Formats: sequence, structure tokens, C-alpha cells
Amino acid sequence: MDIISTYNLTLILMAAAFAFFMAWGIGANDVANAMGTSVGSKALTIKQAIIVAMIFEFAGAYLAGGEVTSTIRKGIIDSAYFVDAPELLVFGMIGALLAAGFWLLIASYLGWPVSTTHSIIGAIVGFAAVGVSPDSVEWSKVLGIVGSWVVTPMIAGLIAYFIFISAQKLIFDRENPLDMAKRYVPFYMALTGFVIALVTIKKGLKHVGVQFSTFDGIALAIAIGVVVGIIGKIMISRLRFDPSADKDMHYTNVEKVFAVLMVVTACAMAFAHGSNDVANAIGPLAAVVSVVQSGGEISSKAALAWWVLPVGAVGIVLGLAMLGKRVIATIGKGITHLTPSRGFAAELAAASTVVIASGTGLPISTTQTLVGAVLGVGMARGIAALNLGVVRNIVVSWVVTLPAGAIMSIIFFFILKAAFGV
Repeated sequence: MDIISTYNLTLILMAAAFAFFMAWGIGANDVANAMGTSVGSKALTIKQAIIVAMIFEFAGAYLAGGEVTSTIRKGIIDSAYFVDAPELLVFGMIGALLAAGFWLLIASYLGWPVSTTHSIIGAIVGFAAVGVSPDSVEWSKVLGIVGSWVVTPMIAGLIAYFIFISAQKLIFDRENPLDMAKRYVPFYMALTGFVIALVTIKKGLKHVGVQFSTFDGIALAIAIGVVVGIIGKIMISRLRFDPSADKDMHYTNVEKVFAVLMVVTACAMAFAHGSNDVANAIGPLAAVVSVVQSGGEISSKAALAWWVLPVGAVGIVLGLAMLGKRVIATIGKGITHLTPSRGFAAELAAASTVVIASGTGLPISTTQTLVGAVLGVGMARGIAALNLGVVRNIVVSWVVTLPAGAIMSIIFFFILKAAFGV
């Protein structure tokens, strides 16, 4: 079948529309929970969170989104099974985008923070295993990703636990918490600056033709971290509080200091999310564009068309603006009570974990990483600090996501085959 002459524009437009729908779902669900800690702790308003997400999701998607895109596109299924029938890969990817988009719309409406990575991988595995052959799925890669879904929340939870405990020991448990905050918070800001600079330098800038050696990259990231820390110290030193107020007032003032820091971590989390999760929408779209434009040839590498990343980035921002509030409420208020200091610990831990995974090309779930980090903060205050009913509902929604994506993808795949007479 000569795909390029028969279906060229139709298939690409369908794929682009459904990729936009999927990206909209990512914004409504995933970005909402990435920003949820900031809104839940009242460090940012909904409007401010959307503005932050617009800027940093775009930056993350453009600068650092390429690595994970290729992993999802080429790692989950074996392209050799589609060489004689490339249209099956095209229909499957279009069906997978539509299936994942629908599931994210349902989950977001219900306020469930589900994994967009689960959704799209479940959908891709579903159409490939049932519509083509179970052997076409790289089950070892799928198992590796499933393993990461267990490991990454644990890593994020541990990092968040220790960040929060360190803040407790260094600041909140001291006689003069406000003075301690002015002393130590710039170090937390520097760490945040370092984490986000490192992924930009090591992973992002190569997409725009700028290369650094490992040593130079780390040195530059450290320098950026130091600058962020100095700027933070200047900002915090300008805050004016009454030193004669009681200790409760001092705690309130310390949280105001952390609220400044939450803006930085919100930016970091949005960037890390953009770099990692935009691939869930644009990976299948890029596969469709590559196959159609090459006349049915399935190549191992394909240059991203210039318009593919904006489809993902714009969709994400619109989804957050239109339906993000429901999942923000679950993440920001439902799991445990968040203050700016707790929210900061969770966000920095989640951003660090996502950045590490994104740098290695592993398509992790931002949702599970962030929820793991929030759980880590809650556990630092004891099991009673957690709303176990909400946690149970979240875990159940995670379990349902994989089969839901797979079943809908299989249905849409066969509908597309029938519609195009294949």
C-alpha cells in the first residue's frame, strides 16, 4: 500500500489532532499534579501556576524532550513486525493517542491523578499485542518501565523525606527559625538551580547544537546553582518580619520564606515535566509523520518536524488551564496537608527524580513520582498525616489505567482499519 499518496494529509492531520487531544489530557492531569503542591500550599494561585507552566513546560519540551520521545517511539514495540504493513503502525499509533486522550479526559474529570505514561504505553502495547502479534511487543522493555514505576516513587519519596527532615532539623526545630531560614534556604535554592541547570546543559542544549563536556557541564550547573542561591539570599534578606513576635508567628514567617522558594521549585517541576512527559503525546505523532512522509519506510531515527513539539506544548498548557483544577485539588489538598516547606520538599524531590530519569531516557511516570514525593513528606510527619482513603483511590486508578488504555486502543485500531478498508 502506498501510504504517502493515498492517506498523506488525512493521516497526519488525524495524528496531529489526536496528539493535541492527548497533550491536552496531559495538561489537565499531569501538569495539574506537577503544579498541585504549589497551589495546595498557597505558594502560587491557579493563574500564576498556569503562567509558570506555560513558560517552563514549553522550555522543557523544546530543550529536553527529545531523548524520551525516541525511547517511547522505538523501544516498546519491534518495528520489524510493521515493515510489510507500515499502515498498521500508523493506525495503531493514531488509535493509541485517541485512547490515551479519552482515558485522561475521564480521569481528569473525576479528579484522579493517573499516569499519562501508563496511558500511552498501555495503549501502544494493546494494539500491538492484539492487532499485530504478542511477539511485536518488547516485553522486557515494558517490564523495565513497570519496574521504574515502582522504583521512582520510592526514590522521590526518600528524597522528599530527607529534604523535609533536614528542613525540620536545620530550621523549624531551632530556637530562632527565622534566622535559620535566612541562613539555610539559599542552599536549598542553589540545589534546585543546580538540578534544573544540569538537565538543560547535558540534555537540552544538544538539541540546539550546543555541546559541553561532562566536566564543563557540571561546572556550569554548579555555577548556575550558586547564582540562584545568591539571588535567593538577596530576595530573602529583603523580607521584613517582626523579631519580637511569638514563635508561632516566626513559623508563619518561615513558611513565607519557603513560599518564595516554591516558585523556584514549581518552575523546576514544570521544566522537568515538559522534558519527560511531552513525549507521551508527540512520540506516537512523530512515528506517524516519519512513516507517512517516507512513503511507508520505518526508520530507526527520524528528525522531528518543526511543528510536532508545539502541538504537544500548546495542548499541555490548554489542558491545564481548562480542566487542571480537579486534579490539583486531589494532589494539593487530598493526600496530606501541605505547607510551602512541605510542598517544596515534595517538588524538589520529584523534579530531581524526573530529571535523573529523563536524562537516562527512561519514560517514568511524573504522576507517580510526585505522589511518591508527597507521600514521603506525609510519612515524615507520621502515617496519621496521610489521607489513606485518597491514597487508596489513587492507587486503584493507577491499576485501572493500563488496561483502560489498552482496551480502548484495540477498539480504535480496528475501527481505523475498517474505516480505511485495510
